[in-house]
Amino acid sequence: MCGIVGEVRFDGGPVEVGTVAAMRDRLVHRGPDSAGLYLAPDARAALGFRRLAIVDLSTSANQPLPNEDGSVHVVFNGEIYNFAGLREDLIRRGHTFRSRTDSEVIVHLYEEYGPGCIDKLDGMFAIGIWDDRLKRLVLARDRAGKKPLFYMHTRNRIVFGSEIKAFFGRPDLDVTIDRESIPYYFIYGYVPSPRTFYRGVRQVEPGTVVTIESDGRVESRAYWRLRYPPRDAVPAENQDREAAKRNVRELMTAAVERRLMADVPLGAFLSGGVDSTIVVGLMSRLLDRPVKT
Repeated sequence: MCGIVGEVRFDGGPVEVGTVAAMRDRLVHRGPDSAGLYLAPDARAALGFRRLAIVDLSTSANQPLPNEDGSVHVVFNGEIYNFAGLREDLIRRGHTFRSRTDSEVIVHLYEEYGPGCIDKLDGMFAIGIWDDRLKRLVLARDRAGKKPLFYMHTRNRIVFGSEIKAFFGRPDLDVTIDRESIPYYFIYGYVPSPRTFYRGVRQVEPGTVVTIESDGRVESRAYWRLRYPPRDAVPAENQDREAAKRNVRELMTAAVERRLMADVPLGAFLSGGVDSTIVVGLMSRLLDRPVKT
């Protein structure tokens, strides 16, 4: 995992770089390999990043990552499983890459499709994109919400981070317990999204893109929802038990294979249950070496 943070001002005032760096370094446990910081030319926006290197271990893959002319920057936590195909298409469209990492695909994809680029990503991710031309911030989270992303939107700024603790210690932010959220914890064992334990702190919901314009206007768009088809719309062959078993096996194998891309050693945690056993069993078939568990 990696850690991402950022701040955008709406009142024309400059972002304090030291404050954003302090937010970033509260997440050092998420990314011990390197630290990055970007400040917009007019100082109205800043992005911070803590890296855990997985794909392309070189410094070329350090974030925040820019596009060719530096007008768009991205911070990204997660993994994009279909980045190789997206990269090939973007190169054909004339984009130049400086790294082999999946994160750089996002910034060039944004150049082509704007916030709609998120719809094309297959993976687990929390993303922050700063568009300096439009003075626009885009925040996005993967379909299942595997990667966390929180934000606070006040009258004159928005701050975001992979964890709420990035906001702690900032005297300009009122990070206080939301008493109305406490009952949810005792009912569900957690606070349902988009709320959190803290007043004014919200989650970017799973499968959602949040766009913040230069004047502070916020637009939230769900790009994915889990929908079950009606029974009469399911092909007959998909209702056959043996065919369903084969389909599940094929889908599981493909899902595990997509997650084996890394330039560092891979391993798995075994809980002793059916699901982790299946995953490790598939890994052992797909890899040419024993699986570390």
